[in-house]
Amino acid sequence: MSFPIHRLRRTRSSLPLRRLVAETRVTVDDLVYPLFVVPGSGVRREISTLPGCFHLSPDQVAEEGLACQDLGLPAVLLFGLPEHKDPLGSEGYSERGVVQQAVRALKQQAPDLLVITDVCLCEYTSHGHCGVVQGDKVLNDPTLELLSRMALSHAQAGADVVAPSDMMDGRVAALRLTLDEQGFDELPILSYAAKFASAFYGPFREAAGSAPAFGDRRSYQMDPANAREALREIALDLKEGADLVLVKPALAYLDIVRAARQEFPVPLGAYNVSGEYAMVKAAAARGWIDEERVAREMLLSIKRAGADFVITYFAKDAAGWFK
Repeated sequence: MSFPIHRLRRTRSSLPLRRLVAETRVTVDDLVYPLFVVPGSGVRREISTLPGCFHLSPDQVAEEGLACQDLGLPAVLLFGLPEHKDPLGSEGYSERGVVQQAVRALKQQAPDLLVITDVCLCEYTSHGHCGVVQGDKVLNDPTLELLSRMALSHAQAGADVVAPSDMMDGRVAALRLTLDEQGFDELPILSYAAKFASAFYGPFREAAGSAPAFGDRRSYQMDPANAREALREIALDLKEGADLVLVKPALAYLDIVRAARQEFPVPLGAYNVSGEYAMVKAAAARGWIDEERVAREMLLSIKRAGADFVITYFAKDAAGWFK
């Protein structure tokens, strides 16, 4: 006989007891906060599609980084919006690029904060694609050299981790080779190994000014229909030298997070992307949902699926929630 001998509600009867038997926990140590770097000085401009997030000049990124460090957040992820764009995204690998400036400022102002840099050309190219374009095609192999130059410039500026997000084949191996040859053999690579061509990126593309001028990114980002292929992508990136891997987006791809967790004994992250964040913000602004409770539940679900860490725009708020 089960009931009434077994009553599972017994361990749900009080908050202390629920805390004691909780199977999954989210802490401030699990969170990475994305930041958007723009040219200039003293710039702090709220992003309309990401309420509560800002376009920040390098000096303001340093201030924001110090605030994140004081909150106990372990890491930030930097995206750059250049002053000028061109077909090859040259400001992305310039020594004076906005991300490179921000990295140097962060390492001075918040030395204990882990600085991760996004390595991709889409924010820097005039056509908005993640690689070299010829006609209407995005070329894989010529792009690898530019991505390697970008990663190296980030490393030279002082980045702690480089994170290629472009989804070109072979880019992890290209970055690893370049970094090793230039004396950065201990610098970790966080690969966006399973990045899907998702409709959930809309607010980010507005925030980063990275919408493609023609076509879309389905020829290089993954088809949302494919799970087995995601595991192949992760396996190949690990073979090429990735130290950490990422699934993006998170919520509609928790099955991928779970499958990756079961298959690979490596540090695994998931990106709680802009569309997921913006939907919560929009509904909460209308009084339809409780923002904190929904966001906490979302982050908990990502950890429960198997992610070791979560990149999320909720990170600063959540640092208070999960104390």
